[in-house]
Amino acid sequence: MSLRKNPLLTLALVAAALAAVLAAWAGTSWYAAANDDTADFAASRDDALAAARQAVTNLNTLDHRELDKGLDRWEDSATGELLAQLQKGREGFEEQVRKAETVTTAEVLSAALTELDDRTGRADVLLAVRITVAAPGEKPQAKESRMLGEVTRTGDGWKLSALGQAPAGDSAGGDAGEGSGDGSGQGADQGSDSGPDQGSDPGRAGEAGQ
Repeated sequence: MSLRKNPLLTLALVAAALAAVLAAWAGTSWYAAANDDTADFAASRDDALAAARQAVTNLNTLDHRELDKGLDRWEDSATGELLAQLQKGREGFEEQVRKAETVTTAEVLSAALTELDDRTGRADVLLAVRITVAAPGEKPQAKESRMLGEVTRTGDGWKLSALGQAPAGDSAGGDAGEGSGDGSGQGADQGSDSGPDQGSDPGRAGEAGQ
């Protein structure tokens, strides 16, 4: 029986072919969408972690000779309540650091995201930080500590919204990062625990004032 003599059979074959094409297209689209979601999450994870590392470094680095630049960098790295606390305590902290004449530098040894909510744009991070404080006439002192931070996605990228000491026992082996940490915004202690008072320790903005 020829297809020309049986139009119904021809239509059935065409319909089957179209169904196969549509199924293949749907499967490809679903796979691409799933991969896009995975790629978007991975990009958010990497961006949040990189921003957290940089922000914690910034908030634990301060040179009394370039205070305005350093404190501006602190504020550029923060958002929300942490930013408000830094701004509120800036004048008094600046006075203490000038008097202490300290230079504080920080190095993030390791960091890991312990939680990431890409939908709301928030992530928690655990970091290990080495902070070195140099004071006039004294040998530089280095200390390592663990810090817990929170970063929030803003119109200008991810910024630090909270920072504090990590409880004993925490380690930076989190779900989305790379390492373990011991330090949390200790850069501002450059004079005598002179970092801005940040409430429930959301970020003793560094031990930069020791």
